[in-house]
Amino acid sequence: MAKNAIYTVKYRRKREGRTNYKKRLELLKSGSPRLVIRKSNTSITLQLVMYESDGDKVLITYTSKKLESFGWNYSKKSIPASYLAGLAFAKLAQEKKVTNMILDNGLQSSQSGSRVYAALKGVVDAGINVPCSKEIFPSEDRISGKHIAQLGNQEKQCTAYLKAKLSVEKLPEVFETVKKKILG
Repeated sequence: MAKNAIYTVKYRRKREGRTNYKKRLELLKSGSPRLVIRKSNTSITLQLVMYESDGDKVLITYTSKKLESFGWNYSKKSIPASYLAGLAFAKLAQEKKVTNMILDNGLQSSQSGSRVYAALKGVVDAGINVPCSKEIFPSEDRISGKHIAQLGNQEKQCTAYLKAKLSVEKLPEVFETVKKKILG
């Protein structure tokens, strides 16, 4: 190594593998507010984030755990719950007069039909303009929970529902009821 070598330290979040600055710059160039969707092992979180020079400002945060207030007692991490969280989030965004956004899914791998795209479909169906392809959305049967209801009350797949004394066969009906409550 040279005696007077200069070494530039990378940004901390880049070193930690938490931020892709090239992708972030492309999103910020659009000038649109960002729809940030993050999934966890228990829920899905949607945020409306605006760029400001002194740091990003989060205007709205909605998590699927808040769906209980609409009567949703089923899984908060499922595709139907993600869609309903997207609908509820979009209603809050419309109250703030936001009509268009751009999707920011961060470092998550993009897989069509996933929970992230179910939440995005909820946002789009509520009337928010987000540039995306319709092929990435899950099917209507998966969004309404019919694929879960077809399992019946099989013990292996539905133990959490059985413990909570929830009927898996009623999931599509509850989905439609909650959807109507959200859309008001």
